Amino acid sequence: MVYVRNLTPRSNNKMNNSMVDLSLSRSSSNMNTSQTSVDYQTQNGTVDLDKMAPEDMTSKEYYLDSTAHFAVHEELLKDEIRTKTFRNAIINNRHLFKDKVVLDLGCGVGIFALFAAKAGAKLVIAVEKSNVIEYAKRIIRANRFDKVIKFVKGKIEEIELPDGIQQVDILIAEWMGYCLYYDSMIQSVIHARDKWLKPGGLIFPDRATMYLVGIEDRDYKEDKVEWWSNVHGYNMGCLKSYVMREPLVDTVDKRQVVTDPCAIKTLDMNTIKIEDINVLSPFKLRGFRDDYIHAFVCYFVAEFTACQTSKAHISTAPGAGYTHWKQTVFYFPDYITIKKDEEIDGQFMCKVNLENTKKLEFSIDFQFNGQISSLSSKNQYYMRG
Repeated sequence: MVYVRNLTPRSNNKMNNSMVDLSLSRSSSNMNTSQTSVDYQTQNGTVDLDKMAPEDMTSKEYYLDSTAHFAVHEELLKDEIRTKTFRNAIINNRHLFKDKVVLDLGCGVGIFALFAAKAGAKLVIAVEKSNVIEYAKRIIRANRFDKVIKFVKGKIEEIELPDGIQQVDILIAEWMGYCLYYDSMIQSVIHARDKWLKPGGLIFPDRATMYLVGIEDRDYKEDKVEWWSNVHGYNMGCLKSYVMREPLVDTVDKRQVVTDPCAIKTLDMNTIKIEDINVLSPFKLRGFRDDYIHAFVCYFVAEFTACQTSKAHISTAPGAGYTHWKQTVFYFPDYITIKKDEEIDGQFMCKVNLENTKKLEFSIDFQFNGQISSLSSKNQYYMRG
């Protein structure tokens, strides 16, 4: 599991943590769980999800196909930085889309496909493995783009394009996940690029850079970690090391940032290979004021480099505006007392489970020798869905 906090600012330290599955399957709990009259049972008694309409699914089916629920997509659509940036990158660059064949990977309810169709694409192929595709089809018909947008249900690695199409001009995919990698679509984009993208074709977005900064976070660290030392008068401190192993997905106030950012990985989706996905990078963080450091924060900036007439990027940095990706916080034991211009040297590692991108392994090892304090620390972290 991964800790994800809601939109309430971190400064409200009395806020309760909500430990939820990143699939947001919690949103399905309010669904009517009574069985409909439609029979979706197969011969062995199991439910055939592919034949179910999303409105007929119960909480049991949503557990297996959580992204079929409209509430998941509501959160994404209401992420204005994410949705408006994709819209502007596409609509404001009509010359790139006019009369082109576009492949939308993981189309969800079809918003990016609609943008591409409005920008003048000749054909948009929208691929989605979830049953939410049934909602998307209705949305496309309601907006009268069903002659331009065609749907394919299934995993991108297992499908073929319709009408014998062998190449596309543009790939659109929101392939970035929490901490860039968690539940990401990087492998799917690589597969689609190598199989269908024509030479010189475009990917939206096509580049992302991960950054690391140090933050002061004493109050919340005490509320999240040190709290276990005295729980209603009982010592539960043995859990503290386990709590710190799980990164926290949260919105970090820009005022908490103490160091300059350090770029630790740049992904170019035009050229990246599967074997290049993992991260192993040295880092150097310079303090820009005197303060304490209790944690490291990872965030990313995604770019649409093909948009020459209208530059577009999505920043998930602290203070850049709310996105559903938030930031990812890595606490470490003890703390650093840093003075302005002093530096932390370290190494950041992220290993992705290629069979399940909801399993990430991190290590952050660092050395600090300052005027006031010194600290050498090796830390392991895990994100598991």
